[in-house]
Amino acid sequence: MSLRIRISWPAGQITATLEETPTSKALAGALPISSTARTWGEEVYFDTPVSAVVEAGARQVVAPGTVAFWTEGDALALPYGPTPISQGWGSPPAEFAGECRLASPCNLLGALDGDPRVLATVRDGDPVRVEAVHG
Repeated sequence: MSLRIRISWPAGQITATLEETPTSKALAGALPISSTARTWGEEVYFDTPVSAVVEAGARQVVAPGTVAFWTEGDALALPYGPTPISQGWGSPPAEFAGECRLASPCNLLGALDGDPRVLATVRDGDPVRVEAVHG
């Protein structure tokens, strides 16, 4: 069973497909969620009413478009490019170009459907909504 969600903000929206994990099940039970977007380099994150423990397989370096859950902040983390702690931040050597390094190891929930760079239109402080996609 996979869960599809829609993440929307004033300038756009994107859907994501989540795998069945304890954290994604908790998130699904809390939908819909309205929150306030924060940006950190090329990552969007926002608070959720969900608390979770670090799961086996949690990672700090992930692919762009990964849907991750930051357990330390009870937040959904959506990286689409480098963050301020990415290796080579500022002028990355080729092997680090685009590395998505999260603040700490995060639970992996799934992936965005489509081009994650659409998240570049999210502004710090934007209202954000997450809801289940049915059908």
